[in-house]
Amino acid sequence: MRVLHFFKTYKPDSMGGVEELIGQICSGAARHGVTSDVLTVSDDTSTVDFGDHVHYRAKRNVEIASSAFSISAFKRFAELAARADVIHYHFPWPFADVVHFATRTGKPSIVTYHSDIVRQKILLQIYKPLRDRFLASVDRIVATSPNYLATSNVLQRFKDKVDIIPIGLDQKAYPPASTEKLKYWHERAGSKFFLFVGNLRYYKGLHILLDALHGTDFKTVIVGAGPVENKLREQAARLNLRQVEFVGPVGDEDKVALLTLCHALAFPSHLRSEAFGISLLEGAMFGKALISAEIGTGTSYVNAAGVTGLVIPPNDAQALCAALTRLWMDDALTAQLGAAARQRFEHYFTADKMVESYVALYMQIANKDAR
Repeated sequence: MRVLHFFKTYKPDSMGGVEELIGQICSGAARHGVTSDVLTVSDDTSTVDFGDHVHYRAKRNVEIASSAFSISAFKRFAELAARADVIHYHFPWPFADVVHFATRTGKPSIVTYHSDIVRQKILLQIYKPLRDRFLASVDRIVATSPNYLATSNVLQRFKDKVDIIPIGLDQKAYPPASTEKLKYWHERAGSKFFLFVGNLRYYKGLHILLDALHGTDFKTVIVGAGPVENKLREQAARLNLRQVEFVGPVGDEDKVALLTLCHALAFPSHLRSEAFGISLLEGAMFGKALISAEIGTGTSYVNAAGVTGLVIPPNDAQALCAALTRLWMDDALTAQLGAAARQRFEHYFTADKMVESYVALYMQIANKDAR
């Protein structure tokens, strides 16, 4: 069986949560005899062979409201779809909807629904008819958590064709941190610190985290880069947050070292654009207590309130400060929550469980189409 993934970007062009998910599915499915191709649009049109799957790139012509468009993608998609048994779309990306209908491949298709469109409210009104027609046309829709299905008005309209497949991670894909790396970060960050990992974007709630840290001495390391980085640095300087360190993007081994050493993971995303939270899941994988906000998405599926961590109201710096303080002052509770987070990860969120569910779904819709 051959599967074609279609999304706006992928590694090495970008390293976000959706990209990590696609990679985990492709590599895991290869072990089940499924060959995977990934097609994106990019300024770089070279092909990247990852060994167990291949990334093809069509020339990007323009980008509107964070949605990339490519003229050559129509032909490239049609060529790759012709040899695929199943097409796997990743939503939202309006251009994929256009290509889907323009090429009319007739192949079985699924779409992983990563997030509602939250920010572009005016453009959404124009896009809605195409979105609804696209979601109605695919064979199955995958939601990444029951929480998101329950709170998404869009998914509720198609709930009869929705499957729940939580995102899963393969810890073996993360390089172990060397003694040198662990020593480096211990000396740089100290023996006790909170950690945030992710793209520095508007919906991540980092401005709330900085407000919550004002007046405390809780060491906090912020890993990542993004469009709001300068504003956050200015805010930290204005609040005189000398205990907060922005370290920028780091390599996988450095990230593993930080996840290993941190006291707990802070994940203050406050808007529904945060549909799941891969770094929240990474924290659970490394047995860390979690702090997140209740935004009606998969974050509260990963972080079970009072079991694996603390869940607070969104956009509430005072509540976040109280949660940080509680974990900072209570090492026993933090260890207990971290152990439960690891246990929940092993039960629900391994890559093996996720991949097995996707491969079974591929087989189901391919066999249904054959019949």
